[in-house]
Amino acid sequence: MTATAATTDDLRYPIGKFDWSAPVSEADYPRLIAEIAGAPGALRSAIAGLSRDQLETRYRPGGWTVKQVVHHVPDSHLNAYTRFKLGLTEDEPTIKPYDEAKWAELPDSQRVPIDVSLDLLESLHQRWVALLKAMDPADFNRAIRHPEHNRIMTLAQLLALYAWHSRHHVAHIVELRKREGW
Repeated sequence: MTATAATTDDLRYPIGKFDWSAPVSEADYPRLIAEIAGAPGALRSAIAGLSRDQLETRYRPGGWTVKQVVHHVPDSHLNAYTRFKLGLTEDEPTIKPYDEAKWAELPDSQRVPIDVSLDLLESLHQRWVALLKAMDPADFNRAIRHPEHNRIMTLAQLLALYAWHSRHHVAHIVELRKREGW
């Protein structure tokens, strides 16, 4: 079973909200790891050929620009990679949350060319996927504690979450392109 909801008309969640209650089984791991492995290429494809003005377009009213979305994905996935490493090396560590909206407003998200973030994402995912593929099935039962959500999350749930997260942000861009006829 997948850990995602159905497609929606809500521009915030073009593939639906992440479903925390959906079971994630050992049989799901290879597919979810493959989705994470494919995320950098999917993001590159989603933004291919966009102009500077198009990259500065908000994917929805009140949402981030395409450029901010591109910079956000490696920001988020750097945190995810760290959370996996903490979960594998500590007993139920409490992770450090971060304010993703404020990160999206920092100068690096505003001024650095998106190719830098795309390259970072590719390198990060090479390391992350190598780690994921080396994990034993029991490793996915290890957990972290998220203080903002007041929940314990298994690494299996995080795997499903970040596979969804990759598709979620690619869909923001793909759906914007469809709406705008790009």
